[in-house]
Amino acid sequence: MNLILEKRTLNNNTIFMRVSAPYVAAKALPGQFIILRPAADSERIPLTIAGYDRANGTIDLIFQTVGASTMRLGTLDADEYIADLVGPLGNPSALDNFTSVAVVGGGLGCAIAYPQAKYLAEHGCRVDIISGFRSKDVIILEDEMRACSDRLVLLTDDGSNGNKGLVTDGLRSLIDGGTKYDAVIAIGPPIMMKFVCKLTKEFGIKTIVSLNPIMIDGTGMCGGCRVTVGGKMKFACVDGPDFDGHEVDFDELMRRNSMYREKESHDCNLFKGANANA
Repeated sequence: MNLILEKRTLNNNTIFMRVSAPYVAAKALPGQFIILRPAADSERIPLTIAGYDRANGTIDLIFQTVGASTMRLGTLDADEYIADLVGPLGNPSALDNFTSVAVVGGGLGCAIAYPQAKYLAEHGCRVDIISGFRSKDVIILEDEMRACSDRLVLLTDDGSNGNKGLVTDGLRSLIDGGTKYDAVIAIGPPIMMKFVCKLTKEFGIKTIVSLNPIMIDGTGMCGGCRVTVGGKMKFACVDGPDFDGHEVDFDELMRRNSMYREKESHDCNLFKGANANA
């Protein structure tokens, strides 16, 4: 069992947790993830490690309460326990030897992009962050992203923060303005990553994406997280989660991610009904 040391609400459905996990914290690197169960009878769900503190033996998790399991996780408070977690899983992001990188995050993807941007900045790389959210009310990690970037471009779909546009608009503006990048790291909804990659391919810029398909065991045994990259089948949990964005079949990924949407909605409604009077 893993003790929750801190819990904060970042917006109406996004929660930050700091969890005691010394063995995971000792080896975690940006880009890796854990698999956890909120309770002993919960399903296993993957969450990217949003931060780690080796000295204090803690890891940070940021998640949206959008499914039955994340809703259940969200009911736990500081000083309560997560039933179990395992990690770090997946390959660390290959972030060394870059001098100028654009990190593009969409929505909750910013929680995954932030530790990568922080690592790059700490290792002497110039970092521009382009972040996109639906509206001003759901923006997360603004101060943290600003602190580890040379330039932060923060956009909203509705313009409620005074800067309307998509992340592709922000990235194109920087490239058209003459900024040269060794690489672009894009993390967010598959449709966002698809169009970021379409843009960067136009300019011949290396692009790394982090994929989060359906995943069960996180060790390559179940095959649930298979994705097509460069025409070959890969498992996101052991071959990734980072891949060359120009080789990912995003349309297939989006189809697979939507396969259990009806079941997920059903389970959410069951959870809400069971906890309506709790």
